[in-house]
Amino acid sequence: MKKILVALLLSVFAFSTLSADSDVEKSYKKTINTFKFSKRAGPFFKTCYGYAVFPTVGKGGFGIGGAHGKGRVYVKGKYVADTTLSQLSFGFQAGGQAFSQIMFFQNANAFSAYKTGNFELGAQATAVAITSGIGANADYDKGIAIFTAAKGGLMYEATVAGQKFTYDPK
Repeated sequence: MKKILVALLLSVFAFSTLSADSDVEKSYKKTINTFKFSKRAGPFFKTCYGYAVFPTVGKGGFGIGGAHGKGRVYVKGKYVADTTLSQLSFGFQAGGQAFSQIMFFQNANAFSAYKTGNFELGAQATAVAITSGIGANADYDKGIAIFTAAKGGLMYEATVAGQKFTYDPK
């Protein structure tokens, strides 16, 4: 009886782990497809060297704010590393929100700079919202193009912020 119970518990644990992994995979695929099928970000998939995708970045603040998200890095469509995004912001801000973000690397040089693990984007870096009605032209800036997609929440802000990234090869 104990052997059956142990086997059952191990089976449940194994299934729940597979299910969790499956949910993570689905999250990345869904996020990539959101950007791939957008008019603004979609064309970048055809010409980029690689990209970093963050399915959910949580952001909040009141005067001082921050954001954090976990992601994956892909080169030529192959998953090569895990990455994190951290942001600190100062200025008028109140609220919280969640969004997805993708960063395209134009070439091997831009990717090499990112994978040093000390890559930072300054306050001047601009992300283009794929759902915005504003006709912003997206292009590479210093080898990087950034797109975001709102997921929920409400945040008012006029801030100066910078993003820092980590790179952990698979």
